[in-house]
Amino acid sequence: MEGVGVTNADYDVGHQGDNGEMRPPLPSRKSSGPLVVPRDSLAVGPVEQSFGPDDVRSMSPRRTSEDIEALGREAREELKRHAKALQESLLTIFHRIEAVREEHDKLDNNNKFLQKYIGDLMSTSKITATTSSRAKK
Repeated sequence: MEGVGVTNADYDVGHQGDNGEMRPPLPSRKSSGPLVVPRDSLAVGPVEQSFGPDDVRSMSPRRTSEDIEALGREAREELKRHAKALQESLLTIFHRIEAVREEHDKLDNNNKFLQKYIGDLMSTSKITATTSSRAKK
């Protein structure tokens, strides 16, 4: 195959090919212009797309409003169950804290009683010790 190399001259308007036939001129492109579109323009907004029956995008499952409502109900019910479980565990923790606080107060009172009792015993033993040492003299 001779003349396989492609040059810029091959794309000129009305260029004659290697086999002698005239090639059609290449279409000219217009400038794309500014990409900014005014807000009030009709070109702004969603573009409706239509897909053929064999297009994969038209075969994707669609959810109906009933399906969406059912999913919403299920999500709300699950959220309510979760909130109730959290409230119950919080209540259990609260009761446990109250029980520990009561036990702490009881032990604190017993500790104070024992400290007073031991203090009284010590002062009594000092009194008896001084009295007995005087009696020995």
